[in-house]
Amino acid sequence: MLTFKCQCVSLSLLGNLTTKGASTLEGSSWLNHGVFCVCRERCSEKGQTCHDANSNSLYKRKLKTMTQVKKHFFSGGLKGAEAAFGEQAEKYGIVETTYAFEGQTLSREMNLEILSEETLRKGDVSMEIVSARMGRRYAQADKIRKVFQVLFHMVNKGCQVFAIGWIQDDNTVKGGTGWAVELGKFFNRPVSVFDQEKSQWYTWKENRWALDTPVITQTTFCGTGTRNLSDQGKAAIEELFKRSFAS
Repeated sequence: MLTFKCQCVSLSLLGNLTTKGASTLEGSSWLNHGVFCVCRERCSEKGQTCHDANSNSLYKRKLKTMTQVKKHFFSGGLKGAEAAFGEQAEKYGIVETTYAFEGQTLSREMNLEILSEETLRKGDVSMEIVSARMGRRYAQADKIRKVFQVLFHMVNKGCQVFAIGWIQDDNTVKGGTGWAVELGKFFNRPVSVFDQEKSQWYTWKENRWALDTPVITQTTFCGTGTRNLSDQGKAAIEELFKRSFAS
């Protein structure tokens, strides 16, 4: 059980965000309480206070110096987009951590960290809430829950989120990738998605998807996406790293 004392943000099932005052949340099922902490584990040490990413805070001031710090990439190591992100991270000498649960089949295992059941539960969320947010039901709920728990830890550690997939009419992204994207929105992360159908990058800005040519700017970032990675999707990942680091 963790105790969080920070400036938290309230989340409704419709995704409306409103700033709350300093709040304390105990327990692992963080989203079930309707409250989440932008920095979560980073502010759990002895009542340390943090602020949301939109405030003039220590958190925000640190972002200004991130380009001077070595990058760290977080992934789930799955076939397709995640493996391609990892290959590019390795190519550019970026530190990489792979999160997974016991028994999961991976395509890439760089600095693999198998998350314990206790650690996984820190990212637990009711499947009813996931279904309501994503507008779809999920078969094999127990298995997909673990996948979503791993995604939570990836997004929690990564201050910038990149995904490869398909943006749908309701502004969610198809498949499990969509939950990582929604978590990025909840955490006020910069979130960019390469739509394989439209062969174009989009970034979530002012509650809509805007055409963009994103660059990796944060110290920590994560990459996820479809296992059915197209040639265009692979090229998009390669170009993302090239324009971010090939100077």
